[in-house]
Amino acid sequence: MSLSNAIPALLVLADGTAYRGWSFGALGTTIGEVVFNTGMTGYQEVLTDPSYTGQIVIFTYPELGNTGVNPEDEESVKPHVKGAIARNICHQPSNWRSTQSLPDYLKQYEIPGIFGIDTRALTRKIRMYGAMNGGISTSILDENELLAMVQAAPNMKGLNLVQEVTTPSMYEWSEATTNDWEFNPEAIAKIGASFTVVALDFGVKRNILKRLASYGCRVIVVPANTPAEEILKYNPDGIFLSNGPGDPAAVTAGINTAKALLESKKPMFGICMGHQILGHALGAKTFKLKFGHRGLNQPAGLQQRVEITSQNHSFAIDPDSLPSTVVEVSHLNLNDHTVAGVRHKSLPVFSVQYHPEASPGPHDADYLFEQFVLEMQTARQTAIT
Repeated sequence: MSLSNAIPALLVLADGTAYRGWSFGALGTTIGEVVFNTGMTGYQEVLTDPSYTGQIVIFTYPELGNTGVNPEDEESVKPHVKGAIARNICHQPSNWRSTQSLPDYLKQYEIPGIFGIDTRALTRKIRMYGAMNGGISTSILDENELLAMVQAAPNMKGLNLVQEVTTPSMYEWSEATTNDWEFNPEAIAKIGASFTVVALDFGVKRNILKRLASYGCRVIVVPANTPAEEILKYNPDGIFLSNGPGDPAAVTAGINTAKALLESKKPMFGICMGHQILGHALGAKTFKLKFGHRGLNQPAGLQQRVEITSQNHSFAIDPDSLPSTVVEVSHLNLNDHTVAGVRHKSLPVFSVQYHPEASPGPHDADYLFEQFVLEMQTARQTAIT
């Protein structure tokens, strides 16, 4: 598309900084927290990840949309971002799996985007001053007018966004990772039994459910506000706490449920929001990171083992608030030494602040699904004896 035909768009940050570029996606105005993702691939998975609810995403990779979009790569039923920011946009994708261009996809779901701005300068600003609210508009091109709307919007801290993305009703998930994409067949082949897992949906990604199904789990997905007694009626072998958006401290119903489920002593596994929810249930606190971790190459580990991980989160567990008599840190983010994983000292309960299903990203941490299954296997054998 020639820029002579492009529609002007304006981006304004809460501190008054303005960027002028061109529209891609839907027309109109959108307000959200501006964050950046450093991944070189997987833009469709990012757009459809419910954890990005309420956020406008800067893609630091300079070319966006080259491979188009397709239904197989969606992490949920629709995109959840409030907006997208890119350097260059491809309007005519070239990939055998593509069914639609990225601009048309965003138009379909009424999500505005802006391109043609200096995303390197914008990312450096967010790194220096922290994530902040911003607005994209094609209809409001006056900087002061858009700034007033941005400054009136609520901050991410204190927001419970889980209620916007959780499933409205229980459903079962049975689809596993397809053979063409399976990357850990040897570990899966070792699992001889089937286990029932209840997944508490705070904004779960489909590929997490696929990995659980690949390891032989019958997965029952329930709404985030499901009380512990209802979950235990399914007689699960294990309980999974999913990823999700917003401030974990505001998800009080989920924290109370996780606290009650700990008393069942059943194996429990949490990812991202689930990790933070579990932290609160164990007595810890969380805090908001300056600009968060969003990318595919975050190193995490402890004691001579390093995993390259896919991460997407704004909050982290305060290590000083962890009850050391009950829980131990199992992983650290090796960039900034924030808590990236915890494990209960006496119960089969653990969680990580990253995505072991890594869609997109590396598969270094897929073993955690196997570990969860082995915990359920041990618990079943102990119950029998």
